[in-house]
Amino acid sequence: MSQSLSKLLTEFLEYLEIERNRSPKTLQNYHFYLGRFVEWFGKDRKPEGITNEDVRKYRLWLNRLIDVHGEPLKKNTQNYHLIALRSFLKYLAKRDVKTLSAEKIELMKMPDREVSFLDGSDLDRLLAAPIESKHLQGDPTTNRALSRLTCFRDKAILELLFSTGLRVSELVGLKKDDINLAREEFTVMGKGRKSRVVFLSEQAKYWIKQYLTARKDMGQWLFVSHDKKKKHEVANKKAQEANLTQRSVQRIVQKWAKVAGITKRVTPHTLRHSFATDLLFGGADIRSVQTMLGHSSITTTQIYTHVTDRELRNIHKKFHGKGRKNKDSQK
Repeated sequence: MSQSLSKLLTEFLEYLEIERNRSPKTLQNYHFYLGRFVEWFGKDRKPEGITNEDVRKYRLWLNRLIDVHGEPLKKNTQNYHLIALRSFLKYLAKRDVKTLSAEKIELMKMPDREVSFLDGSDLDRLLAAPIESKHLQGDPTTNRALSRLTCFRDKAILELLFSTGLRVSELVGLKKDDINLAREEFTVMGKGRKSRVVFLSEQAKYWIKQYLTARKDMGQWLFVSHDKKKKHEVANKKAQEANLTQRSVQRIVQKWAKVAGITKRVTPHTLRHSFATDLLFGGADIRSVQTMLGHSSITTTQIYTHVTDRELRNIHKKFHGKGRKNKDSQK
């Protein structure tokens, strides 16, 4: 007698945790997406009862679902539900549990992903903003006193993001001992608990060293808060020494983008995109960029080829055929 879907879901999550070594965040996502399907389908029902028609109705239900903010689910979020369901069905097939074939579920075709990046003067202005002399005197966005230490920290964060292409989650998880300034490289643990080597530019190395030299605390984290008001409000000493949050780094990047006069939205991921496109514009091959970004699939990295293709088109228009005489104009 086959087990219920809810029981099999629990075993699938345990399989992901133990045998596939998936991160807690990945397990949380699978639990959420598949839990939604099991709740919709019926937690006590059997896997052999899943049909093509059920999947069609489920997709329709997802498309009409309104989230907690009163908005319909985004198309890519609907796809995440289907990807999780396909993985679950593949696992069941591997265990010889009779159910619908995972190949029967087609994902929704998505438009090409937009890649937002900075180059040229925008990038230069952003990276320079924290250490311009006028900003060392005060926070230009709030008129509050801004310490030299905070400016050094923010400068080091921006340079490190652009130098390495780190995800913001990877950056906030760094400890002082993780960084080898002498070797100008270090290992970071990325998505799926996969490690990769990232490399420091001379600028990133210099400003990390300046920042660490200026710090007087003995905390273990590479980037911490230097807001005295917040620290005064926190009674727990361990909490005072906590690392910056992802949201804090996002605010830091957005603040200096505003100061630099950049009108479009800039996030830590914008600097990751800028890192990748800078490498490709410089002639790096896409496989190397894939490795440096920590992408499991080359397909993910190929989103950047659309950007570089457009740039190559601009270069072609600007420089091609300039040495030829216009024959039409001579007629």
